Amino acid sequence: MTTNAILQVLVFFVVLLALVKPLGWYMARVYEGKPFGLDRLLGPVERALYRLCGVRPDDEMDWKIYGSAMLFFNAAGLFFLYSLQRLQNLLPLNPSNLNGVAPDLAFNTAVSFVTNTNWQAYGGETTLSYLTQMLGLTVQNFVSAATGMAVLVALIRGLSRSTTTTLGNFWSDLVRSTLYILLPLALLLSVLLVSQGVVQTFGSNQTATLLQPAGYDKFLTDANGQPVLDEQRKPKTEPATVIEQILAVGPAASQIAIKQLGTNGGGFFNVNSAHPFENATPLSNFLEVLAILLVPASLCYTFGVMVGDARQGWVILAAMTILLLGFVPLGLWAEQIGNPLLAGASVDLQAQAGQAGGNMEGKELRFGITQSVLWSAVTTAASNGSVNSMHDSYTPLGGLVPLFLMQFGEVVFGGVGSGLYGMIVFAIIAVFVAGLMVGRTPEYLGKKIEPYEMKMAALLILIMPIVVLGFTTLAISTEAGRASILNPGPHGFSEVLYAYTSQGNNNGSAFAGLNANTPFYNLTGGLAMLISRFWLAIPTLALAGALARKQVVPAGPGTLPTHTPLFVVLLIGVVVMVGALTFLPALALGPVVEELMMRGQ
Repeated sequence: MTTNAILQVLVFFVVLLALVKPLGWYMARVYEGKPFGLDRLLGPVERALYRLCGVRPDDEMDWKIYGSAMLFFNAAGLFFLYSLQRLQNLLPLNPSNLNGVAPDLAFNTAVSFVTNTNWQAYGGETTLSYLTQMLGLTVQNFVSAATGMAVLVALIRGLSRSTTTTLGNFWSDLVRSTLYILLPLALLLSVLLVSQGVVQTFGSNQTATLLQPAGYDKFLTDANGQPVLDEQRKPKTEPATVIEQILAVGPAASQIAIKQLGTNGGGFFNVNSAHPFENATPLSNFLEVLAILLVPASLCYTFGVMVGDARQGWVILAAMTILLLGFVPLGLWAEQIGNPLLAGASVDLQAQAGQAGGNMEGKELRFGITQSVLWSAVTTAASNGSVNSMHDSYTPLGGLVPLFLMQFGEVVFGGVGSGLYGMIVFAIIAVFVAGLMVGRTPEYLGKKIEPYEMKMAALLILIMPIVVLGFTTLAISTEAGRASILNPGPHGFSEVLYAYTSQGNNNGSAFAGLNANTPFYNLTGGLAMLISRFWLAIPTLALAGALARKQVVPAGPGTLPTHTPLFVVLLIGVVVMVGALTFLPALALGPVVEELMMRGQ
């Protein structure tokens, strides 16, 4: 790592950690119903929404009613977004006259945005109308993030309350998360992004004449838009010349702001935040990557405040930060040393890129290696999925970093709400392991952890690996799955593993190189996203309900303190061991063996 790279990483984390306490305090005030300033301005809007929808926010729900409301709301959103895509050719705000989306792709996309995954098997500027992007995708960016925050708040109440069956009101938590937290932050970030040149317009696409015609190899496609392959299963091409370029524009800044803040990640444009209209300058890049971790990190402090011990939140935040900081240097090292196979190349690619050395393939010159690697680690640690470089072009070890960060189970910051409730479950498992060591019933925040709680925790850590490894196995063992793999060998396996890891952890980023827009991948990917979102949220609420019914037990001589550096180490160890033991064999078949092959081992 260079000194410049170290300084860039340090500045990022210093700014992030400086914002954690003020935003975390504010969010705690929102959820506890205490005055926080914006309630005076937006309170009438909140009350009007309740009257319009017939909601009584003071009527609290047990975990079953809370979960049913959450499922009903998301099912309605899924149906609406699917219908919007299918009928977009008949609806307004479609200046490019785009057709309705195919059924399998519409299903995959609807599931993707409702589950806060934002996996994209399509090009946004060539597939979806402005109306679909705004009324469909952007709305889901808000409410899917708010859903995760609501489930988290329910779990926190389960830990902080005693001898009760209620966890709050889902509709109230959903509205307050959106109205008081996500919307103001998104408005502020949108304005800042527009000031940096990110586009925000309802105008139609623009056509520019190139100063110099460019030749390229055009990929041949069949009548269904699928690539035509030769005898060696490589895409066929033909020479072509382009003299004009169509510049896609649209209301991008507003969607980009919430895609980052809500850990959604779905790009307005096909190449996501590598596109200059979506991420124009180094400052916009810094703001966007900072926005990815801002809410997940701050919710740790919110958790500490709401359970009455801020130290508990700092412990969780410390574990998340240490885990992320452990992988960023590995990614930087792998990309900065570059590809040894290019060491003898006659063209000094590194010098042309203005770098001290390294792999610049798939990266934007205006961001360089450091900001590209930092983004790749942050976006996969946080279940965001947006990209400012192409992960498929990373070195094998550089690509292993984002892949392995997702395989920890969306808990190293993770999605807004969902990441923290996942890490709290790991904390419960950690105290259970410690309790076994000393022969004492484990406790977490004064609540005894008994068999029912461990069953729910086991579901939360087992479902994701089963989904990821099961669908990966299905894809590489069936003709329908193998037909989309364009790169043979371990790299092709890595692309499939990455795709289902991304969808199975509600991340949404892609390794590319895989034709994911097929009925097989659209349907299996949609199922993976549904299972990984809601089959984890429901056990979390069941766990919250069980904890809320328990009495608080006073700490005794055998109680494990959960606010100390020792517990940080224990928590990190449990997270790493679960991830390593589950996915290490699969990683050995993909990026690890590819690294050895690249180095001639």
